[in-house]
Amino acid sequence: MKKDIDFTPVQGVAVAIAFSGESPEERAWNVYLINNNSVALSNVFVTSKGYGTIKDEEVKTSVLRHMFEQVEAKSFVQVEVIDPSVFKLNNEYWVSYYIDGKIYDKRFVFVPDSITDEHLIDISMLQMQGVLHS
Repeated sequence: MKKDIDFTPVQGVAVAIAFSGESPEERAWNVYLINNNSVALSNVFVTSKGYGTIKDEEVKTSVLRHMFEQVEAKSFVQVEVIDPSVFKLNNEYWVSYYIDGKIYDKRFVFVPDSITDEHLIDISMLQMQGVLHS
């Protein structure tokens, strides 16, 4: 039953949408999973989807699924490429993983228009600029 499940809060894991390229026209955007913990994450499963309304029309993207056997401590993995045309949607990343045999999961949602130049920060682990959700 649901009351029997221990929902330990996720700590030290973040999702970032960051770009490489010098000028706005050359930007290549990617989604990264960042592990700031001092232990590795194992059996990491990430699902992604976009949804929302554009010009009064409901829009949904395909659901993509990604699996990583391990994400080392204090490291990151590239999850997927993301097209800036979906920045006007909610971009949801559901992350599940194990640490020492215990399962953790968290939903990260980048709300519409949150991925803008005004919200960019330096993400030191990636050595890139982007938007970080933790």
